[in-house]
Amino acid sequence: MSGGTPRESVAVVVVTYNRADLLDRMLDGLAALTTQPDVVLVVDNASTDHTPQVLAARTEPWLRVTRTEENLGGAGGFSLGVRQAHDGGWDRIWLMDDDVVPAPDCLDVLLAQDEDCLMAVREDLEGRLCEKAATRFDLTNPLAIKPKTAMVETDWRTRAAMPERVELENVAFEGFMCRRRVVQRIGLPDPSYFIFYDDVDFAVRARRAGFRIWAVRDAVLVRQLSFDQQHDLAGWKGYYMYRNLFAVHFRYGENALVRAKPWLVALVVVLLSPLRGGRAEARNVIRAIGAARAMRTLPPLSVD
Repeated sequence: MSGGTPRESVAVVVVTYNRADLLDRMLDGLAALTTQPDVVLVVDNASTDHTPQVLAARTEPWLRVTRTEENLGGAGGFSLGVRQAHDGGWDRIWLMDDDVVPAPDCLDVLLAQDEDCLMAVREDLEGRLCEKAATRFDLTNPLAIKPKTAMVETDWRTRAAMPERVELENVAFEGFMCRRRVVQRIGLPDPSYFIFYDDVDFAVRARRAGFRIWAVRDAVLVRQLSFDQQHDLAGWKGYYMYRNLFAVHFRYGENALVRAKPWLVALVVVLLSPLRGGRAEARNVIRAIGAARAMRTLPPLSVD
């Protein structure tokens, strides 16, 4: 901070599960930051690989590890880590997966922004822009099958083409930063999502509470793995993708038609299942819509 004002304190929250080598490289990236975080809170989701050994070998004084007794999923891990960061009193909370590496000046660039909600901008190992955070997340149009109708990557194509800041309507918990007061106002990430859409849910709540979210062009985060968004919708991840997408519509759909859209999607999936290679996806979507209805209650505003 300029003028002799002490900089805001920073807690980094990292959630990891069975990706020890990626985690090690990610922690190397944090150690190489030109401004060091005050604490790095790693939530090890009961990994069964050599993650404990990797963490035990690290010598950074800022590292604190919590190993859970069971896999809480990314959503449960981030909820736990954000609670720890909030309770610890750090000013800013910076969320990361274990497969990203920040550029050395990434934290400096973010701290220079006097905003409550920020997003570092991701690129792949070849330097190509791959930031999929939504610039438009449409919960008003029932004909928008996928509510994400525009994103940084498709709006700008390259980092150089971006303006210095881009306003977002949702985020990923890979480089998202918020001030502690955001958590105080809207509560924790919702652990009931397990995986997928917990970050979207948090962003929707933040925006509805009056916070604006900015992607910062010059805050560079390098993703170590390629995106694979086309998960097997007939597998276990497909169940969570459907359930959590439906839950977001039930919770935050801005009109009755949008809130009814999950029923239409489920019907279409069931009707088309004989043409799509089996009934597993249909079973997933039927289970998902029932479970999503049970998630309609909004998460608590309190962190207590």
